[in-house]
Amino acid sequence: MGKLRVASFFCGCGGTDVGLLGDFAFLGKYYKSNNMEIVYANDIDANACNIFEKNFKIIPDNRDIRQVKSEELPEFDILTGGFPCQSFSIVAQNPIRLGIKDERGMLFFEMCRVLREKQPKCFIAENVKGILTANKGSAFPLIIKEFEKSGYDVTYEILNAAQYGVPQKRERVIIVGFRKDLNIDFKFPQAICSDDTSYVPLSSVIEQKVESKYFFSEKAVAGMMKNRTTMNKGRAQDISKPCNTVGAHLAKVSLNSTDPVLLVDGKYRRFTPREVARIQSFPESFDLCGSEGAQYRALGNAIPPVMFWYVANAVSKAFPNG
Repeated sequence: MGKLRVASFFCGCGGTDVGLLGDFAFLGKYYKSNNMEIVYANDIDANACNIFEKNFKIIPDNRDIRQVKSEELPEFDILTGGFPCQSFSIVAQNPIRLGIKDERGMLFFEMCRVLREKQPKCFIAENVKGILTANKGSAFPLIIKEFEKSGYDVTYEILNAAQYGVPQKRERVIIVGFRKDLNIDFKFPQAICSDDTSYVPLSSVIEQKVESKYFFSEKAVAGMMKNRTTMNKGRAQDISKPCNTVGAHLAKVSLNSTDPVLLVDGKYRRFTPREVARIQSFPESFDLCGSEGAQYRALGNAIPPVMFWYVANAVSKAFPNG
């Protein structure tokens, strides 16, 4: 079987794509090729596109996905993408249907549009765990139904990155659909870390010496300590365990937030961009470019490559002769 061709929507800096392709190493473990190739990538964030281009030698389409016509896309077997879930609404009709509160909600429907018009063999969608409870739990069943109406047998599961060898407790909903005529009963990959004693600790990816600019000032620490009894803030991490979820706003992280930070010799500091890349399970060979703010945003928005490798590997094996 030839390589499976992938169209990567909302590609960001390429965490999904590192995992899809495989053939990389992380913390001394080699993740073999998944026999896939990226034939198209799209993202509206120019800075993330620059990082993607540097690492994959592919120039992502930087247009709004709503401007991309299906006939412009190359032939592909798999469509991947994460879509915003904050903007869904439930329209009070009989039967009720999925609507949108703002333009971000259109992106999900664009993904379904391409699935209906191009009918690739498979799709892999990703979202935050909160999508399951959006609109008091009524939105997600309609999202699954929309995917099914596009012509796919759909299944989903909540995956915790820490259970797949990633030094981060990051839960994501992964939705996989195979075209109905293929009659494929997809099974998600089993966790490789059965309990927290086998999780990869944060200590395995942090640096011992960093520049002073990453440390918080005495004034910031004093402000945090003053409010500590009434606020759930100052999330200093236990480095013997996986890190809490790193987010896209790490460039502006503060001690009066729920963002993970480090406490080193009595001093608080934020992570460096390279540490965030490691927490997300990007290989050391992954190049970071652009401003640090852009790097933090792109890395914080990314899917952990190692976790996604297991999903892509299971998808690859599910195909006939896979």
